[in-house]
Amino acid sequence: MSEEKIRRDIEEALLEFEEEKLAKILKDSLDRGVGPLKLIDVLTDVLRDFGDKFESGEFFLPQLIAAGDAAQGAIKEVLEPALKKSGESREPIGKVVIGTVFGDIHDIGKNIVASMLFANGFEVYDLGKDVQPEEFAKKAKELNADIVGASAMLTMTMQEQLNVAKALEKYGIRDKVKYIIGGAIVTEKWAEEIGADGFATDAVEAVKLAKELLGVT
Repeated sequence: MSEEKIRRDIEEALLEFEEEKLAKILKDSLDRGVGPLKLIDVLTDVLRDFGDKFESGEFFLPQLIAAGDAAQGAIKEVLEPALKKSGESREPIGKVVIGTVFGDIHDIGKNIVASMLFANGFEVYDLGKDVQPEEFAKKAKELNADIVGASAMLTMTMQEQLNVAKALEKYGIRDKVKYIIGGAIVTEKWAEEIGADGFATDAVEAVKLAKELLGVT
């Protein structure tokens, strides 16, 4: 099976938002001897293309979110185990610890950001939702992370983004990591108030910001 055929099949599955179909394509490709790193490269190339289409207005946010969710599920189910088994590895451009803050269970936006960061070469550690401030700091210190990202979708949970910043200070790593925040209610003024290194309103902006902060082109 050619790389172009695999790419077309992956793109079709993502356009249909079919996680199970995508997982089957990836498993069949692995069975035919295609390496997991090659499949990650193809999948991430498709996701980057989707991100470009969203930015140009060809895709809408719900499409990007659904495709990202399908990709994230297939990556965790199929490619991550295959990668560990094979012993192959790819050199990440940076490590990111990301999660939705304590008291907030909205994770759709955070999930698509995590998927797009992965697609652009970052090593992503997703803590999930309703994450305590010290969990962010503890994991970031443990992994020697380059970036910590905290999402909040509710006005009442925005304070937790400040608490994450305080936790990074408490663990002695605030000056060692770039702290970025996101969410529908987040503003530039709020980011400045809590001393964040930046904020993003969508996944495409988040990827650009992460690369800019690490000096990656």
